[in-house]
Amino acid sequence: MATSLCVAALLAAAGSSQQGPAETWQVYFGTDGPTALGIYRASFDARAGRLGAVELAAEIDAPEFLALHPGRRTLYAAANPKEGPAVVAYSIGAEGVLTQVSSAPTGDGRAAHLAVHPSGKFVLTAHYGRGSVALFPLDDEGRLGAAHVTRHEGGSKVVPGRQDAPHPHWCGFSPDGRFALVPDLGLDGVVIYRVDQARPSIERHGFAPSVPGGGPRHLRFSPDGRFVYLLNELSLSVTTYAWDAEAGAARLLANVPTLSEELKSKEAFNSAAEIVVHPSGRFVYCSNRGHDTVTVLRADPATAQLEAIQLQPVRGAFPRNINLSPDGAWLLAAGADSNTVSVHRVDPTSGELTFQTRGVVNVPAPICIVFARASAR
Repeated sequence: MATSLCVAALLAAAGSSQQGPAETWQVYFGTDGPTALGIYRASFDARAGRLGAVELAAEIDAPEFLALHPGRRTLYAAANPKEGPAVVAYSIGAEGVLTQVSSAPTGDGRAAHLAVHPSGKFVLTAHYGRGSVALFPLDDEGRLGAAHVTRHEGGSKVVPGRQDAPHPHWCGFSPDGRFALVPDLGLDGVVIYRVDQARPSIERHGFAPSVPGGGPRHLRFSPDGRFVYLLNELSLSVTTYAWDAEAGAARLLANVPTLSEELKSKEAFNSAAEIVVHPSGRFVYCSNRGHDTVTVLRADPATAQLEAIQLQPVRGAFPRNINLSPDGAWLLAAGADSNTVSVHRVDPTSGELTFQTRGVVNVPAPICIVFARASAR
């Protein structure tokens, strides 16, 4: 089963990005590997671009993907404890200490991705191996209720062995929270659900096709909510869409490669993993496993037209995850196979990356990076 390759930068309501950049952040790392013991954490100095000492924050098996509640200091993990695949909730205490407060079985195998609805009323998970999504209602304290599973059907069959069945790989929400979007690698498109916040529940609403054989993996909205950037794992490309917020529909605009065919031919294996959009809307970043780089693309905020301008080595192996600091000044890249996380400075004018000298720390098998505002001691 393909594992979750997570990247998220969600902030608690008390730490909204609109309140201005923080000098220090807590960074949490989701992991999955024989040397990893659970969720790790480190402080991040946003002025100097430095990660502090890395320490174990919570012991649990395979906490692949992490996400923050929008209004509470609660962290959720899609994990695989001894009892079976589950979503686990942790309260974030002083100095970033995690305390487990609830958990709930996924009801349909390990989750490849997890997201919290902007209302804070439910969690959604995507299950790559079982071809389904699950909704977990949350109470007023952020505790998890029982999962409600919805299955995908079909398969594009363009790439044998990878697209014979549905494989939801990511889940997230439109900026207004009215729709849930789930890229499905097996279906070569994005399944769109209408959200009923009152119940809460989701109902199949539409489908946005990607390129044949692309293998949709993760997506991000532009900051103004007008466009969608979809990363295709198998073709190593980004498909852009115009988003109709009222109709909940995505219209395909273009498809741009993250690596040239020449560069792909020089590696035995290449696979696109994560995509993030700069807060300015002018730059898009994608990680390339195998080639072990980040592709920097210049984005036109008015049209979503993309142009590749840089390939930045991550100084690590198999970058499943990348993430931007909330102020957009730094990019962190997780080398899952090198047990490293590297720091790169973002040029605010060009969007290009510069490796931060001595900017590498060791984290066992990191596959998720989440920033949270540091709490008072």
